[in-house]
Amino acid sequence: MILVTGGAGFIGANFVLDWIAAEGTPVVNLDKLTYAGNPGNLASLTHDARHIFVKGDISDRTLVAKLLVQHQPEAIVHFAAESHVDRSIHGPGEFVQTNVVGTFNLLEEVRTYWATLAEPAKSGFRFLHVSTDEVYGSLEPTDPAFSETTPYAPNSPYAASKAASDHLVRAYHHTYGLPVVTTNCSNNYGPRQFPEKLIPLVILNALNGKPLPIYGDGKNVRDWLYVGDHCTGIRAALHKGRPGETYNIGGNSEKTNLEVVHAICCILDTLHPAGAPHAKLITFVKDRPGHDRRYAIDATKMKTELGWQPQEQFETGMNKTVDWYLNNGAWVRRVISGEYRRWMDLNYTTLR
Repeated sequence: MILVTGGAGFIGANFVLDWIAAEGTPVVNLDKLTYAGNPGNLASLTHDARHIFVKGDISDRTLVAKLLVQHQPEAIVHFAAESHVDRSIHGPGEFVQTNVVGTFNLLEEVRTYWATLAEPAKSGFRFLHVSTDEVYGSLEPTDPAFSETTPYAPNSPYAASKAASDHLVRAYHHTYGLPVVTTNCSNNYGPRQFPEKLIPLVILNALNGKPLPIYGDGKNVRDWLYVGDHCTGIRAALHKGRPGETYNIGGNSEKTNLEVVHAICCILDTLHPAGAPHAKLITFVKDRPGHDRRYAIDATKMKTELGWQPQEQFETGMNKTVDWYLNNGAWVRRVISGEYRRWMDLNYTTLR
């Protein structure tokens, strides 16, 4: 039995599905169901007794304590977070509340629960904290990729809130002995991603003949990690990671935003041709404030210590992703709510 926080969101839901398929053991899934938490992501588990869904907040310490005592999980996998940089720019308070205060409250209850465990359950317990490469700041074009020893230099309220949560998790290991493992991943893509993020946004806009918005000059570089590879990386870190250690999970796929959008357009030109090449819809918009120029992950530690490396190439992962959106129109229609449309209006209407 494991307890997953934020397991109805994009990465969390993919992880829950992956865990039950690969491990076969039960999951207690605690999710607040904010705008990006979608129960439809877990529709295939509706009648699966191994999936126990609980709607609730990680800051509800009474609820968290009750779940820990009731289900006696062997591990916590902590995904729950506000995660969109643009939203953090417009409203940083929610990010501090969820990512910092929420993680603190969760750690407090987990620490209390862990202290009650007898051996060997106590030494075998793990708290796996899922974080981001954005805590490391921005790289110049010739800089080496982020490693686990790269100094933190967060540049957005989102990144700062995740950095703060990383530091709390580290402190709970060094101060209290809580057996924690932290993973810092690069940009995820794949099925079930809320369409405020670049890749699903571009796919859905292209299918509807709408502009494909690209910030600034489109040359910001990210390392792209297929979400299925991320899930196997988290399982590897959970099973074999050393307590107190950090592991960077990357996709070995550095691409500019413009390259990503052109790749999507080429796939759609083949699978869903329109009257003209989809790339004609590309539109440059005003850049995001403080937009980091480049992220890159060095995942050598994952490979050498845990025997993990990504299985998907960018091309294969992107083909799978576009195909999923083309074949899941009902999911798309349900997720595109009024709030989503208002968010798009706020961020992507100003042309450069």
